[in-house]
Amino acid sequence: MLELSILGFLAEEPLHGYELKERIKALSGHVRPVSDGALYPAITRLIKAGKLGEHTEPGASAAPRRTLSLTDTGRADLLERLRHPKPVEISDQVRFNAVLTFLRHLPDRREQAAVLRRRLEFLDTPTSFFYDEGRPVRAEEAADLFREGMLRVARATGAAERTWLEEAIERLSRADPADSPATGP
Repeated sequence: MLELSILGFLAEEPLHGYELKERIKALSGHVRPVSDGALYPAITRLIKAGKLGEHTEPGASAAPRRTLSLTDTGRADLLERLRHPKPVEISDQVRFNAVLTFLRHLPDRREQAAVLRRRLEFLDTPTSFFYDEGRPVRAEEAADLFREGMLRVARATGAAERTWLEEAIERLSRADPADSPATGP
């Protein structure tokens, strides 16, 4: 998710490391905060792989700032990650939100719809936070008030997400290709 976020935000515009960290933090920081110890090694790996470019410019105070940008190789990697998200990027809500954040960069509506269909298929698979003899426990069967609450909230958000996914897939399938969503630079 971290590398996807780095590539995705830099597909929109070049950024300084601090600006990039703040955008990633805004996307998922309250759930999965990004540390310097994770971010800067990931940036270094992406630079070494030729996916990011960097140049130094004068800073606001005395220290120079490093500006990062996406290379053609990085853009190709981003598009591949968006076309074929890992199973955990479909099943994990926070990771799927990261995919959704950048899905507009995929220029083909059919590919966008295919990713949304994968999420919809995942949501249609019976599941629960709790199981009884291998069977998912429903909210009405929960052992206590708090587990019931978890399950009811999950059911409601799942229903809302299914509705949106179905609408989005329909819009993508009937839209004029000239009406393609904004894809950024």
